[in-house]
Amino acid sequence: MQPSIEIRADAPALGTSSPACVLVVDDDPIQRRILSSMLTRWGYDVREADSGEAAIELCDDRAPDIVVSDWMMPGMDGTELCRRFRAREGVSYGYFVLLTSKTEAHDVAEGLDAGADDFLLKPVEATELRARLNAGHRILEMERELTRKNAQLERTLAEIQALNKALDDDLIEAKRLQQSLVTERYREFGTSSVSLLLRPSGHVGGDLVGVFPTGPGCIGLFAIDVAGHGVTSALMTARLAGYLSETATDHNIAMLQDENGRLKGRPPGEVAALLNSIVLRDLQTEIYFTFLYAEIERASGALRFVQAGHPHPAILRAGGEIEFIGDGGIPVGLLPDADFSESSAQLEPGDRLLLMSDGMTEREDSSGRPLEEEGIARLIRLNAALTGTSFLEALYRDLGEIGNGDFADDVSAVLFEFGGPDEAP
Repeated sequence: MQPSIEIRADAPALGTSSPACVLVVDDDPIQRRILSSMLTRWGYDVREADSGEAAIELCDDRAPDIVVSDWMMPGMDGTELCRRFRAREGVSYGYFVLLTSKTEAHDVAEGLDAGADDFLLKPVEATELRARLNAGHRILEMERELTRKNAQLERTLAEIQALNKALDDDLIEAKRLQQSLVTERYREFGTSSVSLLLRPSGHVGGDLVGVFPTGPGCIGLFAIDVAGHGVTSALMTARLAGYLSETATDHNIAMLQDENGRLKGRPPGEVAALLNSIVLRDLQTEIYFTFLYAEIERASGALRFVQAGHPHPAILRAGGEIEFIGDGGIPVGLLPDADFSESSAQLEPGDRLLLMSDGMTEREDSSGRPLEEEGIARLIRLNAALTGTSFLEALYRDLGEIGNGDFADDVSAVLFEFGGPDEAP
């Protein structure tokens, strides 16, 4: 006789308004009817199959939430049915209960191997069956919730990937625009020449280099390294490029008019001080940058420059000696009353002047030590036979090999090669 059963008014459901579906599989019609009656009274949507084969057909028609199957059946037994049930693709998880009189450990292991979730000994006690089904119901609820959250996560991930792709596309275009700030990578000035290198570590960077004439017989070289990386630094370099533009000379702060209205170069120290004032007063930003600006007389090779926190420039003499020059200084945009004093040097025919960012001097070797000036000097000597952009590209290649190819910082450089006095205006 079955124990007293509490009849529920509401049917159990798994995340939907429909009652949970239970498939009862037993070749004994009496046992099947007893189980089905109990389950129906408890509010389940019950379906019946008299064999494993019939059960598979019903599963193909509608996947049940729970399967309660006898183990011993002619033809396809309960364990084989469980394997077939688990082998279905593209359907949600179903809870599988085997009814059996087997109690040996190896029998239980066989059932678990087939994919069964639980076992009930025959004859089935109603209270125990209901407790097992409630446990299965909770597991299925968690599985359904996990599925829903995974689906939401996949949708969110797809949206993020779409946003990232759009951002990558924008950054690629921004990189093209930033590279366009350096219009010429090689330029001749009479017997001398200037080569430029600009390689951001990411899509966009905070380095900027350039060259422009600063009046009769003089040229100006500059190198900028904005603190930080990425979009913010790149926007700052774009703004600074407008203050040192060759094409818009009326906005180029390195130029001024003499008493006859002709353009001439502003002293390098004044250029740095003026930039410092603009950044602190007009731009109102907490971003600062290192800066090196040099003016060279093409007729004499006389060099005067201001070094504002940028690495020391190097002179490769025609005889092979390497000199690092400059007094250091503090970056632009830190202090309103900063002193930007000038330094000077003399270039002779065949000498080369190299301005470089800290992406070169702070590049770490295999032992984790930065190259600094000693390491850069080795690379300069190694590539001394090369000239122009070939020299700069060789330096960049060697830096990549030293650090296994990945650059944590932007790399930029300016190379001035002094060919001797010329009479060009």
